[in-house]
Amino acid sequence: MHRILIIEDEQDIADLVGFNLQRAGYEVLKAHDGISGTDIALRERPDLIVLDLMLPGRDGFAVFRELRRDPRGANIPVIMLTARAQTEDRIQGLQTGADDYLTKPFSPKELVLRVQAILKRTESSPGSVDFTLGPFRFDKNAVKFYLNDEPLELTSTEFKLLLYFCERAGKPQDRNDVLRSVFGYSDSANSRTLDTHMKRIRHKLGDYGSWIATVRNIGYKIDQPEA
Repeated sequence: MHRILIIEDEQDIADLVGFNLQRAGYEVLKAHDGISGTDIALRERPDLIVLDLMLPGRDGFAVFRELRRDPRGANIPVIMLTARAQTEDRIQGLQTGADDYLTKPFSPKELVLRVQAILKRTESSPGSVDFTLGPFRFDKNAVKFYLNDEPLELTSTEFKLLLYFCERAGKPQDRNDVLRSVFGYSDSANSRTLDTHMKRIRHKLGDYGSWIATVRNIGYKIDQPEA
């Protein structure tokens, strides 16, 4: 059974999220401030964290940074859950490396679907093999990415996105198809989520970021330069 940690200071919201996750078959842990939430996350190492941004003691962004600095929390998927609906806050949350972002009020059913989608894409795939494209190598079992045989840290979502495009190199990929395949849902409101992740991947790839081409009115594609 997957364990989900909810870090949320509003008791009624934490209970609502916990109830729906338990009904979906997950074990639930709760914390109501940033400091205890960080401690529980690093001690219990849950499979996913639902993290509010407006927390007493330590805000959600500070909690996230603490987790990513510690090897015990560096790879735990995080959904940021917050009343902040401004585009800038959403972009900041995704740019820090969060796997997803939901604003209040939210649909409990949508939250459960997003949790399921993230956990599905973070699970290893026994029996799968490495995939290589030029200097890119993907270890699907360990969810590790190598650039010119040097490890490069990608989040599980970034790994899945880059692999998706590399396995379809040279062919434009419609953004809605990408959202459905990688994130598990697709709607126009989440297009910015994809754009933010792709921008972050380009930055991490350095000079190879130019391999990711934007295809106007369609989406993206990987273009491998001819030798």
